[in-house]
Amino acid sequence: MSPAPLGSTPAPVAASVRPGATLAVTAAATALVTVAYTAPTASLAATAQAAQLGASGRTWILTGTLVGISALLLTAGSAADDHGRKRVFTFGVALFAAAEALAALAPGGAVYLTARVLLGIASAAVLAPALGLISHAHPPGPARIRALGIWGAAVGLGIAVGPVYGTLVRQCAGWRAVGGGLAVVSAAVAACAAAYLTESRAEEPRALDPYGVLTLAAGTSLLIAGLAEGRSGWGRPAVVALLAAGVLLLAAFAVVEAKVREPMLDLSLFRSPGFIAATGGALFTGLSLVGFMSYLPTLLQGVLGLSGLAASGVLALWSGLSVVSALQARRLATRLSATAQVALGLLVCGLGEAGLYGLTPGSPWLRLAPGLAVAGIGSGVLNAALARLAVSSVPAHRTAMGSGANNTSRYLGSALGVAVTVAVAGSARATGPGPEAAARALATGTDRAVLVAAALCLVGAVLALAARGAESRAEAGTEPEPAAPAREHATTR
Repeated sequence: MSPAPLGSTPAPVAASVRPGATLAVTAAATALVTVAYTAPTASLAATAQAAQLGASGRTWILTGTLVGISALLLTAGSAADDHGRKRVFTFGVALFAAAEALAALAPGGAVYLTARVLLGIASAAVLAPALGLISHAHPPGPARIRALGIWGAAVGLGIAVGPVYGTLVRQCAGWRAVGGGLAVVSAAVAACAAAYLTESRAEEPRALDPYGVLTLAAGTSLLIAGLAEGRSGWGRPAVVALLAAGVLLLAAFAVVEAKVREPMLDLSLFRSPGFIAATGGALFTGLSLVGFMSYLPTLLQGVLGLSGLAASGVLALWSGLSVVSALQARRLATRLSATAQVALGLLVCGLGEAGLYGLTPGSPWLRLAPGLAVAGIGSGVLNAALARLAVSSVPAHRTAMGSGANNTSRYLGSALGVAVTVAVAGSARATGPGPEAAARALATGTDRAVLVAAALCLVGAVLALAARGAESRAEAGTEPEPAAPAREHATTR
C-alpha cells in the first residue's frame, strides 16, 4: 500500500468496539451514581450533624446533588452526541471521583454541600452518554435489549447498596470515609473508561445552544431549590419567588428551543408517542416511586423506630428485587412494546405501594414485605423499559440526548416526589404529647403519602397507555412515520 500524500489528513480509523467492556464500565458507573446519591438517605441527621449542618442543610445533602444532575443532564447529552460520548463520560467519572474526594476532605458543611452539587454535575456527565455508549456497542435486537436491561438493573443495584453502604461505613469509619471509598472506586472506573470504551458521536455536530443551556440550568436549579426550601413552609416569599422563577425560566427554555435553529432539545420529538412515553414515564417514576422510596427509610425510622441500617435493609427488599426483575425484563420484549412495559411497570409499582398502607408504630417490618416485593418487580420492568424507550424514541445519532432528556425527567420528578412525600407525610398533627403520639401522627401521614404515590403511579400508567394507543394508530398508518435517523461514526480518539 502506498503512503498517504504528504500533508493529507488521515481518515478516521474505525475502532474495535468491546460490547462486554462497554456494558461493564457504563453499568458500574451508573451504579456508583445511584450509590452516591442514596448513601446518605438512611443517616441524614447523623451526617448533617457531623458535617456541621442544620435542618436545612440536611435537606440540601440530597437536593444539592439533584440540582447538579437535573440542570446539566440534557446539556451533557447534547455535548456527548456532538463532541464524543466517551469523552464526556470519562470526564464525568473523573469529576465524580474528585467530587467524592472533596466531600471526604471537606472542612465544613459549606464545602461538603458544594461537593454534593459538583457530584450532581459529574453524575449528569456519566448518565447522559451511558445509553448512547451501550447502543453504539450493541446493535438493535436481543443483545441491545439484554444490555439495556442490565443497565436498568445497575440503577436498582445502586439504590439497594447505597443506604446500606453509607450507614455501615459511617458507623465503622466515619462519614468522611463514605466519600473516600467512592472516590477510590470511581477513579478506577474512570481509568477503565479511558482504556476500554470506543469513541462515538453524531456525524454532523450541531452548534452550541447557549440560551437553551442557561435557561434550562437556571430554571431547573431554581425549581428544585424552591422545592427543597418549601419543605419548611410553602408560603414564604423566598420559596414562592424560587418556584415562580424556575417555572418562568423553564417556559423560556421551551420558547428558546422552539425558535433556535439547532436546539439542544428538538421539541418536535414530543409529537412522537414513544418519546412522550419515555419522558412522561420517567417523570412519573421519579414523582411516584423514587421520591417516595428515597424518603421511606426516614419514615420507617420515625414510625417503626428502626435503626438506619435496619431501614436500609428493608428498602433493599424493594431495590434488590428490581435488579432481578430488570435482568429478566428482556423476556417481555417479544410480547410487549417498551411503551406497554412502562404502563405495566407503573401499574405494578402502584399496586405494590398501595400494599404499604396501614403502617402503625407497632407493626413488624415484615408487614411491608409483600408491597415492597411487588413494587420491586414493577420497578425492574420499568427501569429496563425506560432505558429501551430513551434510545428507541430518538434518532440514532441523538441517543445521548434522549438519555439526557429521560434522566432529566426522572430526577426532576424525584425532587418533586420527595417534596410531595415530605409535605404529605408531615400533614398529620399529633393528638397529644410524647414520642408515641408523634409516631402515630407520622404513621397517619405515611398512609396519606402511600396513597398519593400509588395514585401518581396509576396516572403515569394511564399516560403510557394513551401513548401506546397513539403508537398503535401510527403503526396502522394513520400517522406519519418519523424521519429516518442520521448516521454516526466511531473513532479511536
